[in-house]
Amino acid sequence: MKLEIITPEQIYFSGDVTTVTLPGTSGLFTVWENHAPLISSMAKGKISFVDEKDKQETVLTVDGGFAEISNNVVTVCVEAV
Repeated sequence: MKLEIITPEQIYFSGDVTTVTLPGTSGLFTVWENHAPLISSMAKGKISFVDEKDKQETVLTVDGGFAEISNNVVTVCVEAV
Protein backbone atom coordinates (compact mmCIF):
# COMPACT_ATOMS: atom_id res chain seq x y z
CA MET A 1 0.00 0.00 0.00
CA LYS A 2 1.10 3.59 -0.45
CA LEU A 3 1.89 5.91 2.45
CA GLU A 4 2.09 9.69 2.18
CA ILE A 5 3.12 11.82 5.16
CA ILE A 6 2.43 15.48 4.45
CA THR A 7 3.36 18.63 6.40
CA PRO A 8 2.41 22.20 5.44
CA GLU A 9 5.93 22.67 4.02
CA GLN A 10 6.54 19.43 2.13
CA ILE A 11 5.71 15.83 1.35
CA TYR A 12 7.85 14.25 4.09
CA PHE A 13 7.50 10.66 2.86
CA SER A 14 5.85 8.98 -0.09
CA GLY A 15 6.37 5.30 -0.78
CA ASP A 16 5.16 1.74 -0.57
CA VAL A 17 4.89 0.16 2.87
CA THR A 18 3.61 -3.12 4.33
CA THR A 19 2.17 -1.72 7.59
CA VAL A 20 1.59 1.65 9.25
CA THR A 21 0.93 2.16 12.97
CA LEU A 22 -0.69 5.47 13.92
CA PRO A 23 -1.40 7.18 17.27
CA GLY A 24 -5.17 7.64 17.00
CA THR A 25 -6.87 9.80 19.62
CA SER A 26 -8.59 6.63 20.89
CA GLY A 27 -5.34 4.62 20.86
CA LEU A 28 -2.77 3.11 18.55
CA PHE A 29 -4.00 1.31 15.44
CA THR A 30 -2.25 -0.53 12.64
CA VAL A 31 -3.19 -0.34 8.97
CA TRP A 32 -2.59 -3.32 6.69
CA GLU A 33 -3.23 -3.73 2.98
CA ASN A 34 -6.94 -3.69 2.05
CA HIS A 35 -7.89 -1.90 5.30
CA ALA A 36 -11.44 -0.54 5.45
CA PRO A 37 -11.79 3.16 4.56
CA LEU A 38 -11.29 5.38 7.59
CA ILE A 39 -10.63 8.96 8.64
CA SER A 40 -9.08 9.43 12.08
CA SER A 41 -7.68 12.22 14.18
CA MET A 42 -4.26 11.50 15.63
CA ALA A 43 -2.82 12.34 19.03
CA LYS A 44 0.75 13.26 19.87
CA GLY A 45 2.86 10.12 19.53
CA LYS A 46 4.81 7.97 17.14
CA ILE A 47 4.08 6.85 13.59
CA SER A 48 5.86 3.67 12.54
CA PHE A 49 5.92 2.00 9.15
CA VAL A 50 7.76 -0.82 7.41
CA ASP A 51 9.18 -0.03 3.97
CA GLU A 52 8.08 -2.59 1.39
CA LYS A 53 11.45 -2.68 -0.43
CA ASP A 54 14.03 -2.99 2.34
CA LYS A 55 11.72 -4.19 5.17
CA GLN A 56 13.19 -1.53 7.49
CA GLU A 57 10.98 0.01 10.19
CA THR A 58 10.94 3.80 10.49
CA VAL A 59 9.59 5.58 13.58
CA LEU A 60 8.62 9.28 13.53
CA THR A 61 7.38 11.50 16.36
CA VAL A 62 4.41 13.76 15.56
CA ASP A 63 2.33 16.25 17.52
CA GLY A 64 -0.96 15.02 16.10
CA GLY A 65 -2.90 15.46 12.89
CA PHE A 66 -5.26 13.46 10.72
CA ALA A 67 -5.09 10.25 8.70
CA GLU A 68 -7.21 9.02 5.81
CA ILE A 69 -7.18 5.41 4.63
CA SER A 70 -8.81 4.62 1.30
CA ASN A 71 -8.09 2.19 -1.55
CA ASN A 72 -4.71 1.08 -0.14
CA VAL A 73 -3.52 4.68 0.23
CA VAL A 74 -2.76 6.05 3.70
CA THR A 75 -2.51 9.85 3.76
CA VAL A 76 -1.23 11.37 6.99
CA CYS A 77 -1.40 15.15 7.50
CA VAL A 78 0.68 16.51 10.38
CA GLU A 79 1.87 19.94 11.45
CA ALA A 80 5.48 18.80 11.89
CA VAL A 81 7.60 15.63 11.97
